[in-house]
Parts: sequence; structure tokens; C-alpha cells
Amino acid sequence: MSESVSVVDVAARAGVSLGTVSNVLNRPDRVAPATRDRVMQAIRELGFVRNEAARQLRAGRSRTIGLVVLDVGNPFFTDLARGVETTAGRSGLSVLLCNSNDDPKREEHYLSVLQEQRAFGVLITPVGKNTAALEAVRRSGTPVVLVDRGSNRRQCSVSVNDRVGGELAVTHLLQRGHERIGFVGGPLAINQVSERLAGARAALAAAGLPEDALTVIETPRLDVGSGRQAGAHVAGLPVHTRPTAVFCANDLLALGVLQDTIQRHRSVPGDLAIVGYDDIEFAAAAAVPLTSVRQPRAQLGQAAMDLLLEEATDPENHQHRQVVFEPELIVRESTA
Repeated sequence: MSESVSVVDVAARAGVSLGTVSNVLNRPDRVAPATRDRVMQAIRELGFVRNEAARQLRAGRSRTIGLVVLDVGNPFFTDLARGVETTAGRSGLSVLLCNSNDDPKREEHYLSVLQEQRAFGVLITPVGKNTAALEAVRRSGTPVVLVDRGSNRRQCSVSVNDRVGGELAVTHLLQRGHERIGFVGGPLAINQVSERLAGARAALAAAGLPEDALTVIETPRLDVGSGRQAGAHVAGLPVHTRPTAVFCANDLLALGVLQDTIQRHRSVPGDLAIVGYDDIEFAAAAAVPLTSVRQPRAQLGQAAMDLLLEEATDPENHQHRQVVFEPELIVRESTA
């Protein structure tokens, strides 16, 4: 049985020292290829399985990265996770994906579990502002990087300039001749949503339009179902105040608005122009391809992982950085 096989047995079978076996397992680049192959052959022949829990106790830290996201059902976070995994894999790290489901209690639970497991580091899109649970992780010495969130200089963060993204979306709609525009998104307590709304308002102000030219429809979640409800709300407004275009805080909401609009036999963009945000794969594949504000999703994940590695491997010389990417408007048929 593999449980009875130890590194001593592996060393004896391969004809090397215990230190060489340890290097093969933990620092393979330090071992000559021929010797490394001999040790790996012995491991396979004996069926040796390393005791990862014991190794973590000795090292004080595991080789696992915790990635805590708001909604694994949102393709934005799937693409972001791919970027994290690609970079983590190059350093021999594994990624544990945790879905907070936009629930502060679930987020707190996952952060507690990651601390118990002595995670190498935590990448997180937090539900709200910095919480006591997140502060506790940081105080324990575990590196934390905020993803898709800005931060102060006390920690690293990777984000997109959402205010600019909101300006791009609404400026585009204004250039298409729309003067009554709806904003669909929520909860407004989510920083990205409020920033995108602020950008939308800035674009209207720059065009000399009054604040009431923007109808704000707050949603309970950033999903397709909430988008359908928002679409129904827009359709039920009086004709003289009804928006002729909507800017949605993400593509899932935009897809929901699109579904509701089409089901009512209204045309897009003839009766209602729609702009989404994120530019997920489904945006281009929709019944009416969506105009969307593109975020570099995989790059966000890669940059966050790079920052975490910097902090984890050289904490004394590490300086916290806030990396901000610029969004890009991708125009398609939903506003053409």
C-alpha cells in the first residue's frame, strides 16, 4: 500500500540521498534530469504518495490559491479563473475556486476555510467593503489581492476603470441619437455597479442633458432573470418617458433585457437599443449580437496572480500596487 511507502524507501530504490528525493518533490529544477527521472521512476514503481498535509505543516503554507468570486455562473469569472490558473500552474500552484454567491456569510466561511488550510494566498472579488474576515486573513500573513476591485495602498488590486466603461457605453448611445437612456444594474452597493452608473451620469452631464434623462433600474442580482424583470419594467413605463436605450451593468443583465424585449415582439435596436458590459462569449452569440464594454478577463486573472506571487515570494521587499486596465467598447447589432 502507498501509505507504507516513505521517502526513505524511494531514496533506497533510486540510490540517492533523502535530500535529493526532497528536491525532486519540492525543487525539481535543482536536480539533474537523469537523477530526477530515476527518482520519479522509483516513486511510480513503489506507488509513493506524498503526505501533503504534513508537508504543509512543515512549510507553514500550502500550494493552494483560494479564488473567491461572486458568481461562478457568470462567464466573466470563468474566464478570469482561467487566467489565474494559467499563471498559478507555471509555479506549481493549484487553484481552489470558491463561489460566495454574493453572500457575505458564505464569503466569510470560505475565507475561514482557506485560513485553516493555510492557503498560499487569496484572490477575491469581495461582496462588499473590506470585512473583518478579510482583514483577519491579511493579518495572518496570507497575501490577499483584490480582483475586479480597486483598493487603497494597503493591499494589491487588479481592476478595470469602470467609470470610463460607463462613459463609453452611454456616450455611444448618445451618439446614436438616444436622449432617454436606462441604466440596469444592482445592487448599487456593489462598487463596480456604482462606478459604471457614475460613468453613465458623467457622459450625460458632458452632453448637457439633465439627470432625469437617465432612468435607473436597480436589480437584486447581476443575472439573466433580473435582466428579464428589468426589461419588463422598461416596457411598462409610459411611452413619453420610456428609455429608447439601456446600458446594463453586465452582459447577463443585457441578455435578460434582450430576451424580454424580443418576447414582447419589440425590435432591438429599433424599439430598444442595448449595451452590456464584460463582453462575455455569449454577447456576440446572442439572437441580436450585443454591443458590450469589453474587460480583459484573462489578463485580470493573470495580473492578480502575478501580484500575489510577488508578495508571497518576497514579502519584505514587496510594494503593494493597484493595476488598472482600460475597457474597450465593442459595437454590434444591438445598437447599430
